[in-house]
Amino acid sequence: QVQLVESGGGLVQAGGSLRLSCVASGSIFSDNSMGWYRQGPGKQRELVAVITRGGSANYADSVKGRFTISRDNVFTVYLQMNSLKPEDTAVYYCYLRRYITSDMYWGQGTQVTVSS
Repeated sequence: QVQLVESGGGLVQAGGSLRLSCVASGSIFSDNSMGWYRQGPGKQRELVAVITRGGSANYADSVKGRFTISRDNVFTVYLQMNSLKPEDTAVYYCYLRRYITSDMYWGQGTQVTVSS
């Protein structure tokens, strides 16, 4: 099994910042990408950001210029969220995806609430 442990969610005012962290452990393989999905109340799941093993990053249009994904090793990722808006309110889920098998592993989710 792969375990993903997230932290950093919370309540913040519009315009503020939060930094989410996700650490993977267990039966881990290096051939992976990691990233973040989010799902707000009454909304569909949205891919927020993804980063490859080589460090290439992609973002949803809704967060470009405000969010930054990074990793300091193969199994640890961060999501720096700046200039937060109320529409960013959601549960944020970290994931790890193996390239070879396409197996995906998920964290438990962390709540981000942005007040207006």
